[in-house]
Amino acid sequence: MGKLEEEVRKEIRRTRINSAIVTALAVSGGLAVAVMAPNVLGVLGRLGFTSQQRQNVKKSFSKLVERGYISVEHSRARLTPKGEKFAALLGEGRLAPKKPKRWDGKWRVLIFDIPERRRGTREQTRRTLLHLGFKRLQDSVWVYPYDCEDLITLFKIDFRLGKDLLYMVVDKIELDASLKNHFNL
Repeated sequence: MGKLEEEVRKEIRRTRINSAIVTALAVSGGLAVAVMAPNVLGVLGRLGFTSQQRQNVKKSFSKLVERGYISVEHSRARLTPKGEKFAALLGEGRLAPKKPKRWDGKWRVLIFDIPERRRGTREQTRRTLLHLGFKRLQDSVWVYPYDCEDLITLFKIDFRLGKDLLYMVVDKIELDASLKNHFNL
């Protein structure tokens, strides 16, 4: 691969990470600043992130703070007015992962099993998924047609869901005509 192509790939990765961080902040209203702490890098490792990917998340977060998209107060990160505008642009008026020009034909399925003792987290998870544009398939099964893995990873960290929420990419869902209609595919 040529040097120019590699630079373009790096820029696309950085943009996706920045988008995921800003969207997660917009949806949650604020994240604990664990993203900058060393222990979150360990959490990302347990979620399957490589060392390089963990450093990319940390760098992206720091750059967003430097550029004025995020402010950090009392160990909480929040979007600044500039960050809120950026978040609105990301979702074209909706806080949702960016849609590609063409659907790749794969469904992104989220399944969660959050214990009763964490009922508030379970309800917040449902509200957030609905707000992001996911469609409820069953009580704890939600579907989205576009790649949103980066956003879901940050979401899992922020809500401390770990293995309680599973992200799957599937080729086929039985009787998916209503889903295709819902997402205008």
